[in-house]
Amino acid sequence: MDSLWRVWALVLTGMLPGCAQVIEFEQNGLKYQTLTRGDVTVMFAHMPQHLKGYSMLQVAIANGSKLVCTVRPEDFGYVRPNQEVPGTAATAIVKMLMDRGDHEDVVKLTLAYESVLYGFNRMKFTNGYELRRQNFMSYGVNAKVKAAAQASAIVLVPTKLKPGESTDGALFFRNDAKTLTGGHITFRVSGEVFTFNDD
Repeated sequence: MDSLWRVWALVLTGMLPGCAQVIEFEQNGLKYQTLTRGDVTVMFAHMPQHLKGYSMLQVAIANGSKLVCTVRPEDFGYVRPNQEVPGTAATAIVKMLMDRGDHEDVVKLTLAYESVLYGFNRMKFTNGYELRRQNFMSYGVNAKVKAAAQASAIVLVPTKLKPGESTDGALFFRNDAKTLTGGHITFRVSGEVFTFNDD
């Protein structure tokens, strides 16, 4: 099977036939889906961890268009019959961890995300987790501030992606079950609607 980097590179350059189709593949034990529309490529995988009533996805977005595109967690949705659950805003996740999180939650979240991220060993995101982590790690000594800083680095934050830029982050859906099932992911950006395959 091709490496994750080779699949990602082929999708970005449009060399795979039917780039408007969802492409599914596995990497490091996770099942990914990727789709390109309007020269914007989105890739995600469900993360097995569950954090205080939230299911998590790892998301990567690359802007191959000639226009700036704005990415927000709220532009993602999990659609089931008669119900759509929007992605939770980054600020809400950071506040939740500040209010109810503890050191163990942050360590679990960080280790889970890094184990997924570093499966992308050949990919360098221009505006993603690693850059945010380095920026936020210098903030404060207080444990709560460090917890908020770690959460701020991990979550997918609202971002304006210039042409050629990319980002990644953890996306959270309010969900009392352990996993998201019975539906599919959607994403709206720059007038395009991405619809992924059912779980």
